Amino acid sequence: MKAKPDLSFWKLWNISFGFFGVQIAYALQSANISRIFATLGADPHSLSYFWILPPLAGIIVQPIVGAASDRTWTPFGRRIPYLFIGSLIAVLVMCLLPNAGSFGMSVSTAMIFGLLALMFLDTSINMAMQPFKMMVGDMVNEKQKGLAYSIQSFLCNAGSLVGYLFPFFFAWIGIRNTASQGVIPDSVIYSFYIGAAILILCVVYTSVKVKEMPPKQYAEYHGISEKEEKTNMLKLLVKAPKTFWTVGLVQFFCWFAFMFMWTYTNGSIAANVFDAPTVEHAVNGVKKVLLDTTSREYQAAANWVGVLFAVQAIGSVLWAVCIPLFKNRRLVYSLSLVLGGIGFVSTYFIHDQHVLFFSFILIGCAWAAMLALPFTILTNSLGGSHLGTYLGLFNGTICIPQIVAAALGGTVLALFTPEGGLPPEINMLVTAGIMLIVGAAFVCLIKERKSE
Repeated sequence: MKAKPDLSFWKLWNISFGFFGVQIAYALQSANISRIFATLGADPHSLSYFWILPPLAGIIVQPIVGAASDRTWTPFGRRIPYLFIGSLIAVLVMCLLPNAGSFGMSVSTAMIFGLLALMFLDTSINMAMQPFKMMVGDMVNEKQKGLAYSIQSFLCNAGSLVGYLFPFFFAWIGIRNTASQGVIPDSVIYSFYIGAAILILCVVYTSVKVKEMPPKQYAEYHGISEKEEKTNMLKLLVKAPKTFWTVGLVQFFCWFAFMFMWTYTNGSIAANVFDAPTVEHAVNGVKKVLLDTTSREYQAAANWVGVLFAVQAIGSVLWAVCIPLFKNRRLVYSLSLVLGGIGFVSTYFIHDQHVLFFSFILIGCAWAAMLALPFTILTNSLGGSHLGTYLGLFNGTICIPQIVAAALGGTVLALFTPEGGLPPEINMLVTAGIMLIVGAAFVCLIKERKSE
């Protein structure tokens, strides 16, 4: 088997540059979906249920994309066609989703429309995102994988920074940040439009600049037969290296925690920091106290959540630079998750919007580790013949915990909610912190091995 050559910094950069645009779309989704559904009229106890379909679709689509791309050879490459198609779908949905409340539909119809749009958006973003990770596994040697995934992590967080700040920026320059009941503010709508434009430009850049290995060369560098191999996903799972399962266990607690963050940060900050007013609704004779999503305080808090997520991205970028300096990957992995856990728990005690920067910088440390280390550890333990399939299957360790967290979110929040009182969404962030710390404890089970 021939050794893959070292690549220049700019070749490594070009492989992942499209990730910048993809992550802008992902940041807009993660920071604004709960805001959108709450504005449409969703109850906080049912808010997490809107997040079930996206990872459910992802756990089905990603292994299929991985297996299909392993067997795809086109003049444009094997992974690039999938990221391009995924990006086109994402662009279309990004133009439709924030208008869910503007088409004159009833509340229930608008929510169904928004739910289906969210499912397609998350699936298409993941379809566009996975090939970037696969291309690093395909084209980069083991010595440079840490650097390649760190570049990817940097671009990912830089894209997040831009996506998170868009609504805040547009409101700052004077675009309307409030709207009538059930209608999404213009500041959010314009953010999705600009994000969609940047996404397609970035993906076009990577598609033009990156030339994937042709079949013969790929076979030589990965020590496999050029002849197409049949893929049986169940058999591959049975034969998966132990690293696949131990890293997957840690992933469960990490992605469970971040699903709670994406779902409940808007309500937490609005109530705990901005003192957003509440309104009472009677549903089937039961009085419910909810935050007033039409209030300036709620929408200002929602914009500030974007700023906090941007601070998280900055913390993640800075920590991503530090991660390669640690020789012991397990140590820095565990340390990062503990820091993130402390960040989540600290939000309970902080009522100043600027002091929260400290909390979200720590959360960014966990995010940086989650983006870079699992894939570095896993791809170093895999051969080349089914790399895409394994990475597609590994996406299940991202999707399954999100599905579980979304399914349990309403029940867990109900445990904290006093009868007739406002649901204390801040408690969900504390729960997220505890989950990260538990995940850090399980890092000790990971044993790194080469090409198991």
